Order: sequence, then structure tokens, then C-alpha cells
Amino acid sequence: MGKKNALQLDERLVLSVQSLPKHIFIKTPARICLFGDHQDYLGLPIIACAIDRYMIFEGRKNSHDYFEIILPDLGERRIIPLDNMLWEANTPIDFLIAGLRVARRYGCIPTEGFTVTISSEIPINAGVSSSSALTVGWVHLLLKLFGCNCEITSEIIAKLAYEAEVVEHQSPGGKMDQFTIAIGNIIFLDTKKDRHIPLEATLGTLILAESGIPKQTLGTLKNTREWAEKTIQKVMIANPNFDIDSVKISDISTFRNIVGTELFPYFEAAVINHNITQAALSEFQQPMPDIEKLGQLMTQHHTILKDYLGVSHPQIDTMLEAALQAGAYGGKIVGSGGGGCAVVLASEEKKETIINAFMEAGAKDAYEVQVSQGSFVSHEM
Repeated sequence: MGKKNALQLDERLVLSVQSLPKHIFIKTPARICLFGDHQDYLGLPIIACAIDRYMIFEGRKNSHDYFEIILPDLGERRIIPLDNMLWEANTPIDFLIAGLRVARRYGCIPTEGFTVTISSEIPINAGVSSSSALTVGWVHLLLKLFGCNCEITSEIIAKLAYEAEVVEHQSPGGKMDQFTIAIGNIIFLDTKKDRHIPLEATLGTLILAESGIPKQTLGTLKNTREWAEKTIQKVMIANPNFDIDSVKISDISTFRNIVGTELFPYFEAAVINHNITQAALSEFQQPMPDIEKLGQLMTQHHTILKDYLGVSHPQIDTMLEAALQAGAYGGKIVGSGGGGCAVVLASEEKKETIINAFMEAGAKDAYEVQVSQGSFVSHEM
């Protein structure tokens, strides 16, 4: 490299360092899946929204050669050296280290130490994706501070977060959580093409109720995904041109002999839930979407999750029944299953009655949530 080019490179590096903010806040939302639970890992579309419960990342330069991570909600603190050779430690699940590894592959190389305080108002292990909020917010922070070799967009943040959370850990999850949280608002996500359509509808009143029962993410997702994928594989072997998009509900029974009795409920669930998601998309795209109809479709979706896939919980079912009797338009379990939260659509007039019904049915907490923007920089200097 010539002297002039070297000086130009040095100048760019100096400018890059000088441009680093000394203090930055990033807010990353939770998410609710409205339609398409246990569909994204099959390459099927989902409809989900970000909500106004946030994980907050506060970063400050610390003049050290390490990240200091402070988790005040857990009373924990850890040190992550900037030496990227140390990021290769074989730990079971570590979203922060995985995020650093993935970001590095995209040209994001931390050059200065930061103290990062991570606090959260997102309920933990409740089905609203606190782990994905952590991963998305961390990746967003890294890219914002240190850049990468491509344009930094919400989609890129989502892609890297998906790789860090799912691919790096060989997890059974799909792409819904990372994309919904990074992009925000209400989206229809084509998980095959990582293509999303913003849905501009107003949902009316959205009420979230925490059961207090921890969801069973890894076990439930792994088992359900394995059975569902095995089912689709059997159909593909019998019919290589099979496309689930073209299967009508009236055609489901013709596949019973192909997949067998044990796997047939997984095939039914995939087809019916896909049809429900498509019906919901059609309603969302109306000039004036019918919120009551969307609520009814959510209840239909929950029924399939409960009766065909067995991923609900008796407490969730009791809470939803109470909310429906109190006047909710419809609702469903939130998250991978086995516990977590319930969500319903309702009118503003019925809000307090439904919240009270949730609490009387044993909910740990219940409250209205609003649709939120995706992960964003709230302040920097």
C-alpha cells in the first residue's frame, strides 16, 4: 500500500473512532405472534407485531479493552474482552458472544470498550420473546457503534440476530421473533424469502395476560418441529411437487394414508394454520379490517395449537375462556407453548372487564399493550 493510501486509511480510522458516540440508548420491543405459531420453521408465513414492552440498552465508553455487561434486574455483571479469539469459547447458550461472532463475520469489529447496562420491562420466559429482544438489541448496538460491511437496516439487524440466536446455537426456532422485533409494528413475514409486508391496520384494544407459568421453549419447539418436518418430508417423498400453499382444507383427508395416523395431526395443523394466516392477511389488507373477525381467527388458531399440536396449557385455556366470556373478540396463547401468556383482541369498552376476568381466572398480571415500532436508538451523544 502506498504512503498516501495508508494515510487516507489512517484518517478514516481516526474519523471512525471519533464518530463513536460516548453514550447511547437503544430500546428493543417484545413481540406477539398473532397468526402462524409453529409455522415459521416450516417456511410458512406469520403475522406478528412488536409491543410497547422494552429491553433497554445503555452503552457508555469505558476506556478499557473489554465490554462490561451489567444486568441490574438479575444483579449480575460480566466482562467480555475485545480480543475476538476469546469469543470462540464453547458455551451452551450465550447470545452476547454469539452476537459478537456473527457481527464479526459481517465486518463489525469492536475497537473500544463500552459498559452496557441492560434492563428490561419484558416478562421473562413468558412467550413474548425476551431472549430475541436481548439478541436483537445487542446486535443493533454493535452495528450502530462499530458498523459493518453492508447497509445497516432493520432487516440486516434481524438477519444477524437470527443467526446469533438460532443458527449459532442450532436452536429449533424460526425467524419470526428477530424480524418482528427488529422491524416493528405489524408485519406479514414470508419466512422463505425473508420478505415482509407492513400491515397498517389498527388492532383496537390488545390485552396481554401473564399466566405465571414458564413456557417450555426448547423442548416444545424441538419436539413439535421435528414431528412437523418429518410429516412434510413424508409428503414430499410421495409427491416431490407438493406445495402446502395449494392445499385446501377440504383436501387434507387425502393425505392421511401418506403421512400415517401418528403424524396426521401435524399435517392438519400446518395446513389449517396456514389457511387461517392467509385469511387473516386478507382481512388485514381490507380498507377497514374487521377486528372482531380477526379475533375469531385468533381463537381458531389457538384451537389448532391446543387440540392438534398440544402446545397450550390448562391455565392458559382457562384464562382465555374467561376473557371470551367477558366479551373479548378472540385470543390465543402467545409463544412456543407449555405456558407463557395469553392475548386477546377486544373493544375499549370491555377492556377493564376483560382484564378483571383474566385476573379472576388466575393470571399473574394482565394489561393493555400497544403496537410498537421496532428496535430503535432513543438517544445518543
